[in-house]
This record gives sequence, structure tokens and C-alpha cells, in this order.
Amino acid sequence: MTTTQDFLALFESSDAVRRGHFELSSGLHSAMYVQCALVLQYPRHAERLGAALAALFAHERIEAVVSPALGGVVIGQEVARALPEPPGASGGGTPAIFVERDASAKMTLRRGFSLHPGQRILVVEDVWTTGGSTLEAIRVVTEAGAQVVAAGALIDRSGERIQFPVPARSLVSLPIESYTPAECPLCRAGTTAVKPGSRFQRPG
Repeated sequence: MTTTQDFLALFESSDAVRRGHFELSSGLHSAMYVQCALVLQYPRHAERLGAALAALFAHERIEAVVSPALGGVVIGQEVARALPEPPGASGGGTPAIFVERDASAKMTLRRGFSLHPGQRILVVEDVWTTGGSTLEAIRVVTEAGAQVVAAGALIDRSGERIQFPVPARSLVSLPIESYTPAECPLCRAGTTAVKPGSRFQRPG
């Protein structure tokens, strides 16, 4: 049986979770940095993680997966692949679609994607930090008349502090403290913060 520690080891071996002294895009400092794209670039890892995340919602009847672009697209596809095909589907499996920002930076459905009234939706993200992208995706789905029945993520770095309006589960809960530069204990210890984007891929 795969445990939380097994998944964390997979993230760390792929450099998706790094430990050190980082300056985040918010300007805050942290001893840990998460970039799920680095593990999801490997199809077998992505398939394994998607199946494990889908299993957390095996009790739900899911008719489509919706993910916020860009970070949720790959894992959303893999979760949908692992879910049973809903009744009446065309044979292609559970649909995996994504929402993205338009020219005004508002999250919306584009590219011809659509949802139908009452359709049962699982919203999937790679990482929850504030939960903002997932909440926006929930809003888009609700405005389209569909029903969000649950939300899932690979990593919850909030320490399970985010309050979603639907049941929510993650594979790994990884509370990560962040500090202002003036309050950062790592700075006080004499180490220099590295901007992840300067050495590693930027978060989506």
C-alpha cells in the first residue's frame, strides 16, 4: 500500500519538492518549494499520481473533471483517465476539461468546452497554497449550471487550513511556513534566499 511518505519521496526524488531557502513569487521566504510540473513531466509518475488521487473520490459519481490552467491540466487529465466512464458517455472516458484566464484575467471556459446543468464535477489542482485557483474553477463550474461535488489536489501546502465549499482531499498535506524577509529565521541564520524561477522552472 502506498503511503503519504511514499508519495512525498516521489515528489522529492523528482525535485518537485525542494528544501533550502527560497524567495517565493509573493516575496515571502520559505524553507521548502513545490513545483509539481517536475514530477508530472514523467508520464508513469503522472499516471500513478492521477490514479491515487482519483481513488480518494471512488465513492463519488463523477461525470467530468475540471482543472484550472496551467498547473492542473496534466493531473486533471490523469485523474479523469483513472475514473470510471460515466453512464451515457461516448466511449472516450471521463471528460477532462480546463478553465483558463481570458484577456481580462478572469477564469472562464474557452476552446469550445462546455458543461451541462447538473453535471457532477470534480475540480482537480496540482497544489493548494491559498486555494484561489480551485475556488475560481468552482465558480466557473457553478455559473455554468453544473455541480461541483468535490475538489482534489496532489499537495495541500496550507496545512489543511483552506475552507472549500465542497469536500476536499489531497494526496499529501505538507504545511509549509513562509516568512517576510525581516522575520525569516533562515536569513537570520545567514543563508541567502534563492528565487526558484532563476534555477528551477517557475510555478504554473
